[in-house]
Amino acid sequence: MTSTVTGRAARVGGADRVLTPGEVTAFVGEQLGGIDVDGRSVCVLVPDATRTCPLPLLVRAVHQALHGRVSRLTVLIALGTHGAMSAEALRTHLGGPYEDTTVLNHEWWEPSTFAHLGTIPRSRVEELSDGRMSLDVPVLLNRAVVEHDVAIVVGPVLPHEVVGMSGGNKYFFPGVAGQQIIDVSHWLGALITSAEIIGTTELTPVRALINDGAAMIPAETYAFCVVTASHDGVDDDKSSALHSISFGDCISSWASAAEISAATHVTYLDRPVRRVLSLIPRMYDEIWTGAKGFYKVEPVVADGGEVILYAPHITEIATSHPAIHEIGYHCRDYFVKQWDRFDHVHWGVLAHSTHLRGAGTYDAATGVEKLRVDVTLATGIPEEVCRAVNLGYRDPVTIDVAAFEADPDTMVVPRAGEVLFRLR
Repeated sequence: MTSTVTGRAARVGGADRVLTPGEVTAFVGEQLGGIDVDGRSVCVLVPDATRTCPLPLLVRAVHQALHGRVSRLTVLIALGTHGAMSAEALRTHLGGPYEDTTVLNHEWWEPSTFAHLGTIPRSRVEELSDGRMSLDVPVLLNRAVVEHDVAIVVGPVLPHEVVGMSGGNKYFFPGVAGQQIIDVSHWLGALITSAEIIGTTELTPVRALINDGAAMIPAETYAFCVVTASHDGVDDDKSSALHSISFGDCISSWASAAEISAATHVTYLDRPVRRVLSLIPRMYDEIWTGAKGFYKVEPVVADGGEVILYAPHITEIATSHPAIHEIGYHCRDYFVKQWDRFDHVHWGVLAHSTHLRGAGTYDAATGVEKLRVDVTLATGIPEEVCRAVNLGYRDPVTIDVAAFEADPDTMVVPRAGEVLFRLR
């Protein structure tokens, strides 16, 4: 096996190949064999079921390399503000159980979960937001990370609507972070807009904010950042192989993986499309996460076009975030120009609203909102619920995927939500 070093990160694989399980296991063992963990406690942060990667393979390799060396091993599920995973779901998700290993959900709903690491000052937030935001941001992090000597992130890097490219330090913030830094980071991304920031491999303002928070973590931090290979439409998040895996500090390993992800997970079109039918995989069980089927295609939809999210299995908008039913889905300016009405709502919820409704304008004098594209749900959510939150409705029974595939005005995206589409 040949690995290369990019900056301070080691990497095996590339955009033009797929790694074998043996190569992945050997690389993980080699890299963990080279860091000081003997007799120390280690917290491993991994994604929940809304991210695609061969997690059982990766966690098994990490456990094999650390078990018997470390004093304590904890696997922490970086839920962000997603719902908790059941014990049964965790066994399937991780491929466990693993000997002498504690598995924890990030209990973001419990105040006792968090340790206070410090504050990102108002002046820094003003700098990163070009003056659009002005506040001190307390940095709260799951105390499981703080109470271990070493923290290792294991997860994929994909185009992301808030930060540009996911992964790396994002597993700390917002993955296992407190509400305020989640709200600030997501609203900062929404102000810049998803269409502008998604897929960016450079240091975005949101990534810079996240890195500032991560710099306060007292534990030593490392990351295995992976890039998944194509699924060919298979609706199974554990079926994926890997193009590459990078290891190092959380910044350099992320940058190494982001370079590969930009080559494998961005598809360029020569012209806009009139309609997109996004086939939402079952790993997204609410619109809160299934909306990625819109984020990743918005840049290629023509003005006045439509995105249909086809997901008969989805029956809820967002069970953990009922405020979305109060505010509905609107463009950024709808909220910015009526800030006194909405500043009390969690900014992460506002951000989600703008990300799914996309670009548009709002005239405060007339109260008229104009949206660039239509968003239609063909899901198990009732029509009256869709209309009430300012989204279109179509009975999923009427969706004939083959007919849409034959329509020259429609682009059908299988397993929508991970590959980003852009215009050349």
